[in-house]
Amino acid sequence: MDAPVGAPTGGGGAAGAALPERSRAGTNGTDPAVSRLAATVVRLRRQVEQAQFDADGRSVIELAKGVLVERLHCAPAEAARQLEDLAAETDLPVLQLAAEIINQAARDQVAEVTKAFLAQASGGRSCDDPEENSGTTVATRLRTAESGVLAAADTQAVADSLLTHALRPLDAVSVAVWAVAPDGSMSLAGAAGFRADEAARWHYVPPGVTTPASKALLERQPVWLPSFAETGLPSVGRHDTPDGGRVAIPTGTGGRLTGVLEICWPGSPPPRSPQIERQLEALAQLCAHTLETRPAAGLPGPALSDSAYRDLTELIDLVDGLHDPALVLRPQIDADGHLIDFRIHHANPRFVDPVGRPRSSVTGALLLEAYPLAAGQSGLFDKVERVYATGEPFRADDTLLTTLVDQVPLTSPADISISRHSDSVLLIWRVKDQADRLASLLQHAQRLGRVGGFEENLATGEITWNDQMFALFGLRPTAVPIPLTQLPAHAHADDETGIGRFLRTLLHQRRSASTAFRLKRPDGITRHLRVVAEPVLDGTGHVLLVRGAYQDISAQHWTEVALAATRDQLAHTEEQAAENNRLTLKLQRAIMPPTRGPIDAAGLRVAVRYRPAEDDHLVGGDWYDAVVLPSGRVLLCVGDVAGHGIEAATGMVVLRNALRGLATTGAGPGQLLRWLNLVAHHLTDYVTGTAVCGLYDPGTRTLEWARAGHLPPVLVRDGRATALPLIGGMLLGGPPDSQYEEGRLTLEADDVLLLYTDGLVERRDTSMGDTLDRLLVTAGQPAPSLEDRLDHLLTHSDADTDDDTCLIGIHLPPS
Repeated sequence: MDAPVGAPTGGGGAAGAALPERSRAGTNGTDPAVSRLAATVVRLRRQVEQAQFDADGRSVIELAKGVLVERLHCAPAEAARQLEDLAAETDLPVLQLAAEIINQAARDQVAEVTKAFLAQASGGRSCDDPEENSGTTVATRLRTAESGVLAAADTQAVADSLLTHALRPLDAVSVAVWAVAPDGSMSLAGAAGFRADEAARWHYVPPGVTTPASKALLERQPVWLPSFAETGLPSVGRHDTPDGGRVAIPTGTGGRLTGVLEICWPGSPPPRSPQIERQLEALAQLCAHTLETRPAAGLPGPALSDSAYRDLTELIDLVDGLHDPALVLRPQIDADGHLIDFRIHHANPRFVDPVGRPRSSVTGALLLEAYPLAAGQSGLFDKVERVYATGEPFRADDTLLTTLVDQVPLTSPADISISRHSDSVLLIWRVKDQADRLASLLQHAQRLGRVGGFEENLATGEITWNDQMFALFGLRPTAVPIPLTQLPAHAHADDETGIGRFLRTLLHQRRSASTAFRLKRPDGITRHLRVVAEPVLDGTGHVLLVRGAYQDISAQHWTEVALAATRDQLAHTEEQAAENNRLTLKLQRAIMPPTRGPIDAAGLRVAVRYRPAEDDHLVGGDWYDAVVLPSGRVLLCVGDVAGHGIEAATGMVVLRNALRGLATTGAGPGQLLRWLNLVAHHLTDYVTGTAVCGLYDPGTRTLEWARAGHLPPVLVRDGRATALPLIGGMLLGGPPDSQYEEGRLTLEADDVLLLYTDGLVERRDTSMGDTLDRLLVTAGQPAPSLEDRLDHLLTHSDADTDDDTCLIGIHLPPS
């Protein structure tokens, strides 16, 4: 009997290629016994591989004999003689003839591939090597590979058989068989032609990592990569063949993808043609039966295994306990193994058919037969099919159920959830307006509040009004609802601008909007209405429908007219308040200019930034000071008086001037804050605030500092920003006997010290600890100068309290 096509003439795999090197090494001075042993191992390996080839070839021949026994109604011995006689008459090897006989009997995918190659050859477009690429040789390779795959114990043996019998003749050097998990991750189920350590490194690929195999799985079609250099996608063996190409082919049964076959070449893959593609797809399908324990089947169909039946029973029990309508779908497979539909295996007690059919009549029906529009614009069937194929769940809000049933005008949006459980698909939806009792309560609330609700479908032009809407517009319940775009024609001419702005915001900017206008009703009555609406977007971001409400605010309007006189009386008081705000702002800006410096003070460079609140009525009591004292030391301080307005500004002036005078006594910063606390008690009207006070000694470069409830200073040293320790100290205006701890810091050359108020960092939605961390990151960034650093801090401040901000920067230049 002829040996199978593609039988090796040398050692196969990485190990077989390595042993001859040792034998050759023996001729260069190594131990002759080791060389002889290596040669023996190589010879025995070849014998084992040849025996495997012969076994695979014999299985093909035996299968052909079985076909002849069935067709000729003869004994096995007679079938063997007939096969030998036919081979002699056709001048074909017995193995090739056996593959042809199987093709004629099976008429499966392998037979179709062979037929395509023969048709190509008969048309005069044969490949460059007819001996290697003729249809009969292709059939022999595929049938031999099929025999080896069916006899393989695991996916690793499948990969070895595919590479040996079918892919090496196509110049491929390695093959990987990936198993796909429901979460999208992949594991290397079998690999041939790679180094063992390389295969071990790629035993698992997490979900979301883009590789040739995951790309083929996501696109659900073969992916051809002429060269790794063109794509840069990582995969097993990439460094072994950096200039090589790859083909990744998804595989599965019954529409469910269970794995990917990835084939590697040292250079570019064979020229892409329908014949080559079909041959590789046939090889990929050979991997499917080892990647899945049981093919997917529809119901009715083959009986389930015990474990599958138990999983399905548990899923049904789970579905029956849900409070939302749910369907359990099972795949329906045709005779060729293709997914054609999904059968509704079970509907839970919450299920209500949109057209009123009983639950028993829907159970057992095919999805597309029960709900034909599931394959329409909604794409529901495609989503179910994709979830079943990939295992990736699908969820979406506000999906219109009108697409589920033909000729049933359901416009209520629903939340959809689709997930795969073993061989079943679970479809759950929640219709948002099914609660009849809540709808009744809402109707009464709308009537009492003179509120009417509406929903307008922009795609179909359908408009839904409740009864209260017709009453607001003075129309009969049988009248045609008025579209939003025609609203200006029913409103007062002076309100057209506001309505136009409302429509642009809603329909073009796709944001919720509201406006008030005067409605001219058909009965001649003018009513003041307010409309509030929001857009509902589809998956592409376009406006699908608009829903909202109108409210009659006529009573409110006339109440506002009655209050107009009161507003006039308050105008004088408001002018006085505005004048107070202007005076406060002038006082603060006279004492605290927005920018000062940089100035040199006893070897220090000091720069100041002050940013007042954006709103004039929020003028606060932030203050700072930097002055050289008669003792030669430098006073550095910053503070914040609670509150806003003229009281906060005058309190700030008292504390700032008091601290300047007290600092001339030569006392330390802790004592100065104790005295300043007494000033807040006795010389002001209940002023409270925070402060940081520092005294810098130029001779020792030492800074002594204390804090009264204030944020700690920040030190920038060697490009890294850190906050000084949070030493103890009550805020100013606290108990008269409050004590204030002191800290000490020796400045080094090129150090920068930052003093600031909470207006630089404070946010309403973030803790102070998190905002300080952000400040340290920003402060640590390099800056050309001290002023640039302060400007950068103000620019990148994300504070949102609209409070005053004081910022002092102290820089000790290098000597």
